[in-house]
Amino acid sequence: MKRLFPNSLNLPSNWQDLRARALVPAGMRVREWRDWVVENDPVYGSFRRPGRTERIAASVTLLLILAVVIFLMLFDWNWLRGPIGRWASAKYDREIALQGDLDVNLFSWTPSVIVRDLKFGGPDWAREEDTANVERIEASVRLRKLFAGQIEMPLLSITRPNVVLISTEDGRQSWALEPDKPDTGEGAKIPLINQLIITDGRVSLDARDRDITLEAAVTAREAAGANDGDSGFLLTGEGSINGSPLTLRIEGGPFINIRRDRPYTFEATLAGARSRLVADGAITRPFDLGQFTSTLSLQGQDLNDLYLLTGVTLPNTPPYRLSGALRRDDAVWTFNDFNGRVGSSDLSGDVRVDAGERLRVEAELTSQRLDIDDLAAILGADTRTNEAGTDTTVVASGAGPAMLLPDATLQVDRLRSMDGTLTYRAASVKANDLDIRTVNLGGVLQDGILDLDPVSFAFNRGELNGTAKINATRDMPYSAIDFRLAGYPLESIIPAQGGVAPVTGRALGRARLEGQGNSIHRFAAASKGSISLVVPQGEMRSAFAELLGINASAGLLKLFSGDQTRSPIRCGVADFEVTNGVARARTFVIDTDVVLAQGTGTINLGTEALDLKIDGESKKPRLLRLWTPIRVGGQLSSPSVGVETGSVVAQAGLTGLLAAVVAPVAALFAFVEPGLAEDANCGSLIANAR
Repeated sequence: MKRLFPNSLNLPSNWQDLRARALVPAGMRVREWRDWVVENDPVYGSFRRPGRTERIAASVTLLLILAVVIFLMLFDWNWLRGPIGRWASAKYDREIALQGDLDVNLFSWTPSVIVRDLKFGGPDWAREEDTANVERIEASVRLRKLFAGQIEMPLLSITRPNVVLISTEDGRQSWALEPDKPDTGEGAKIPLINQLIITDGRVSLDARDRDITLEAAVTAREAAGANDGDSGFLLTGEGSINGSPLTLRIEGGPFINIRRDRPYTFEATLAGARSRLVADGAITRPFDLGQFTSTLSLQGQDLNDLYLLTGVTLPNTPPYRLSGALRRDDAVWTFNDFNGRVGSSDLSGDVRVDAGERLRVEAELTSQRLDIDDLAAILGADTRTNEAGTDTTVVASGAGPAMLLPDATLQVDRLRSMDGTLTYRAASVKANDLDIRTVNLGGVLQDGILDLDPVSFAFNRGELNGTAKINATRDMPYSAIDFRLAGYPLESIIPAQGGVAPVTGRALGRARLEGQGNSIHRFAAASKGSISLVVPQGEMRSAFAELLGINASAGLLKLFSGDQTRSPIRCGVADFEVTNGVARARTFVIDTDVVLAQGTGTINLGTEALDLKIDGESKKPRLLRLWTPIRVGGQLSSPSVGVETGSVVAQAGLTGLLAAVVAPVAALFAFVEPGLAEDANCGSLIANAR
């Protein structure tokens, strides 16, 4: 054993002594250390047995402390009003003056100060209005908490404060003490106040950047009874926003017995800009105004109006009502698990707003059932929602013809003021003329450029997918779109007659346009690019196929007899080149088994006027054929179809000449179609359509 343990572990020679000292109780070791200090430490010895030098030093120190105490007790603090005012004025570049008496009481467990007649001037550009004038301020702090690194105020009493807040169109704020420092949006951090008293307070707001004015009264008091209804904080104000009335009410609970771990409850109501916001919440760490939670309910006529109240750019919408959980975490605001209705559509989701150095909004939205007309309102269409909120309709605006493309002006300055992302899903869509079943939208806004990707609409059969980009960095936005239509049924475009669709088939299409414009309509009116529509195959009612070639004998006979037989559509191709908002036909062919129809003409996207001509040529001999083209005119929203009467008259004149010169039978030749048209090269036409 001796060989195994002592020698192999190589323990120090005094190991047994160390082990013995480790077993000595801690109290005994402290007493040993104290005895050593008493016997050997020279500093301790000088205090126990002070010499002449030590006695003189101690006496001088005590005299200095006593002199400072007497000085502070007899000092007239008013002597510091001038230096304090000059120092603060130089630091904050505005006139700051303590014009009344200054009283300070330092010799207490709750030191206090009383300031009378405080003037806090405005910056250079707002010198006509002082930022604040206060008749009297009394404040005290708990010394014990102050030594612990915390500020707790047993009392803050403010008498007749008059505060004027001004913000300008270029972003300057009169209350910003450090205007060059970026606003982090974190909110004010106010020390804990056990008792707040505000008497006859007034606040005036002139937010010129949002066209808001407000005159508010502020009071705070602690009544004798703990449950007295007059206790607490109250701010009420009236004013205007964008020319319409504005009201504000903020009501908080009593301040008595407030603790750092007890939330401070409040209620706030803001009504203006055709909107009403109601918040019922609590400041989670009094009084850190950058931290609170609440239940927020909001309703109004148009979500876009909320920009004036919140600074967040939102789309145009029909009337809305939403409710959810609002939370602030310094510069980050979240509106989570909200739900409600926008127009006649349900809407729910989450929104996150980061109000840091640059505003950023992230939204994830869903609808279980969308009214497509509510989506049209977002694009700028004029809509009306019934009082029950069950139906939204697009209404015509103006006295002229109805326009399909909305002309609402895009607010480019608001797009430049923030960044963000958006996702939107509509699980189902209310029955509509276009037979849209689901909607999927996504968008990214960065530095004034909005990328919409995807823009996706799923129909009962077929879908429309595409992307759009809006460059709002210019005064006049420049946009580009690229949309593809796949498999859309023709019977959804041309309504059935007598329960039978006159035309069937699947349409493929693409629209690629770019150009300037601050609305959808103005963009289209100035755009360039191409639009194409292709029907690879389908069927058409034989009567209509015959009439494409103005084969009057066969077409009218089939039409009036109620014939429902079908003619195959070998292909249909319409390919337009767009320049300055005018789409001009490069290829316009409808090829059926009986008629080859070819068209020319234009579609003016600015006026939405149609001017198309279709010339049909029969593939089979027909007795009665009018050599006149079909004209398609009118507006995109209500096209009209007819024939050129001048050509019919000319054809009748030729008939009369033949009858006079040759013979009456020869007069029929002018109406005979020999049927020499050949099939179109559909493969080549479809391939060349861009």
